[in-house]
Amino acid sequence: MTFADSTDVTPSTAPGGTGPRRRPARTLTALALATALASALPAGAAFAVPKGNKQPKAPAPPAKMSQVGGERLGLPGVQVGRLKAGAPRLPGPDALTARSWIISDADSGQVLAAKNPHWRLAPASTLKMLFADTVLPKFPKNEKRKVKAADLAGMGIGSSMVGIKENLTYTVHDLWLGVFLRSGNDAVHALSAMNGGTEATVKEMQKRAKELNATDTHVVTPDGYDAPGQVSSAYDLSLFARAGLQNADFREYCSTASAQFPGDEAKNGKRKTFGIQNTNRLLSGDFDIRPYPGIEGVKNGSTTNAGSTFTGLAERNGRKLLVTVMNPQKKEHNEGYREAARLLDWGFAAAGKVEPVGRLVGPQSEDRAAKRRADAKNDAQMGMHGAPDGSGSVLTAVGIGGGALALVGLGAALVLRRRRAGS
Repeated sequence: MTFADSTDVTPSTAPGGTGPRRRPARTLTALALATALASALPAGAAFAVPKGNKQPKAPAPPAKMSQVGGERLGLPGVQVGRLKAGAPRLPGPDALTARSWIISDADSGQVLAAKNPHWRLAPASTLKMLFADTVLPKFPKNEKRKVKAADLAGMGIGSSMVGIKENLTYTVHDLWLGVFLRSGNDAVHALSAMNGGTEATVKEMQKRAKELNATDTHVVTPDGYDAPGQVSSAYDLSLFARAGLQNADFREYCSTASAQFPGDEAKNGKRKTFGIQNTNRLLSGDFDIRPYPGIEGVKNGSTTNAGSTFTGLAERNGRKLLVTVMNPQKKEHNEGYREAARLLDWGFAAAGKVEPVGRLVGPQSEDRAAKRRADAKNDAQMGMHGAPDGSGSVLTAVGIGGGALALVGLGAALVLRRRRAGS
């Protein structure tokens, strides 16, 4: 084991004599600590302290990222369009420390500004938006599920949970409240069991991500818990939110600040309940942050690997903005929400005064529908100019037939002339 800022005691010449150089007490303490740690670590393990106690260098975004939605969205760093007269300046890097973020118009899909929006990062529980968009339409609210022990198997250590217990019955409505308000991985696993199991649900989520043109996303777990290879991006998370918000039930759950959740059964057979509050602090507030004016959802997350992640929707004066923030580097309490609020404030103030740098694309189904409309329009235009499916085709056929008859007539006349000349 090696400490970068300590050395062994070695012979050296000291003023007034020879012998080992005496080390300060703090150096001896460090050496003792090193010895103790070495005995505690497995054989071959390494432990290093950066010089000067500096923090490890933060990873840099890839030099080349996806360009879905626009060429500028694939460039590293902050991208903001040309500001028109009266537009406010974007908050600086000290106010927006997240590794990746994006602010867009929820209706038009125009991206007002972004920073590394296609950087593939751990999504944490914001991935539950894709889970909900995939599974929520399948089961009616009043359908019931008696939870089995197997339903709750496979959850990660330290998972956030709403408090579901095996052998108790819950409605689908209850389970979705658990997903959105408490970010309950137990609720996610119960719904996944209803949907054919975790593996089947992950496959469906990946298929849905592809349909939404979310090319940065790779799903490993349905609940967003840290897993090797599980990534998404601020851009993709915004796509998931935008798609999910088309569903009225999705909008209801993600905008609910508090609710009552089923608990244990009492001795009289009645079911106890307990209160749950949404962990989206721009919706429910906290001791150091107020609910954001006009907030309408959507989902937050936090894990060791992902840091803080958040996607939010807010409306003001008829305009709806979507914001996604991933992994703020300033480690203050509720920092992700603060940076999201700053972006929303800027977005509303800059509305109509900044040129977009890209757009949130629609799903592949919209692309297919647009292609069908374009093909139909082309066919109609071709029909008007002689395509075989319009009135012009009749005129064309008549013209071709007339020309053929004329050639036949000319040929007959030539033959008759030759016969007369030879007789």
